[in-house]
Amino acid sequence: MTAPRMRVILGILLCTATLLNYLDRLAIGIVSVEIRQQFSLTESDYGRILFFFFLSYSIMYAGSGWLVDKLGTRAGFAVFIAGWSVAQMLHGFAAGFASLAAFRFLLGAAEPGAWPAAAKAVREWIPPARRALYMGIFNAGSSLGSALAPIVVGWITLSYSWRASFVATGVLGLVWLIAWLKLYRSPEPGEGAAAAEEPEIQGRPWIQLIRTRACLTLTLARFFTDPVIYFIIFWLPDYLRKERGFDLALVRDYAWAPFVVGGIGYVLGGWLSGRLMQAGWTLPRARKFGMACGAAIMPFAILAPFVPNAALAIAAACCITLGHALWTSNLQTLPADLFHGKEVGSVMGCSGSGGAIAGMFAQLGTGWMVMHFSYAPIFIVAGLMHPLSALLVYRLLPDRYFPAETHLAAAGSLKAS
Repeated sequence: MTAPRMRVILGILLCTATLLNYLDRLAIGIVSVEIRQQFSLTESDYGRILFFFFLSYSIMYAGSGWLVDKLGTRAGFAVFIAGWSVAQMLHGFAAGFASLAAFRFLLGAAEPGAWPAAAKAVREWIPPARRALYMGIFNAGSSLGSALAPIVVGWITLSYSWRASFVATGVLGLVWLIAWLKLYRSPEPGEGAAAAEEPEIQGRPWIQLIRTRACLTLTLARFFTDPVIYFIIFWLPDYLRKERGFDLALVRDYAWAPFVVGGIGYVLGGWLSGRLMQAGWTLPRARKFGMACGAAIMPFAILAPFVPNAALAIAAACCITLGHALWTSNLQTLPADLFHGKEVGSVMGCSGSGGAIAGMFAQLGTGWMVMHFSYAPIFIVAGLMHPLSALLVYRLLPDRYFPAETHLAAAGSLKAS
């Protein structure tokens, strides 16, 4: 298979991987009311179940990056998607709080491996000026999966049962695994985008990487912003049902809209920084401008609980997913820009672990806040995190911390590709 064709196939595989990843993780949010009713659980109980997901997610995000660097892209991705698909299927056999929390823990242990593996694959195959676009395509799959989840899970639940929805979505991941093992390969010497740069460079120890200024900045940025999208993923259906009067059929019919907008934002954000580099911008300036554009949109989230009808509330949620998508498609490309290929998985894992730790405690806080007050304070905080984090990135990661070769690569990589 030629390199150009492999790049096309890689984009398709990465997009569908995150589609399935998010289809699996969102299923519980779509049917949370049915599960709580069957097992007599409160909103706080639901928040604690999500806590166990993020507990393992935060641990394994860092661990998965290290493991992917050790196993390689092909084997690493295969291990993790097999693990999360089986864990998803087990949800269909839950008997109560304890077993549901345990299966959620297993899902959280396997799902984060997709991000270090994707960043590593993009680093291997894609020139610098197109990396954000490919990471945008990869992350667009999360929005597609999030958009499909209310439709697919809602239809299966209404037609069969909530248990069947978990089993069916888990099986799809095993189908993807077969396609991955059959189609994906690592680049031959001199073929990949990074092959000529670093054939002999060995990655630094993990503990040394996490102490670098770049890794700490990326980790802090994700610590403050990742919980915002986790809130939309896990709590938007419950918000629409509790405070906007939706039933499961209405969630199925309308809750997909913010995620479609987010999917467009992921591709747009990745395209934007590449287009700016083509116009002569440096790589650091282009990446950070894309992030700043996303951060500027986020304050519209504050309007969601105060607007008079559900349609405007969903529109405010669309601003969250759009702004976060522009932000993330560039932020998650920075590990590939700032570090060598044998370090990318570890740095991606470490920074993602920071976001997952924040998400873990955010689930407990959201459950408590919703049970005792309302969703309004949550939306206010969600609208402010990205602008504050953008200021942090500009302050802590000035352009001089980017490797000199990224500036040189930015000018010519579009022509080379």
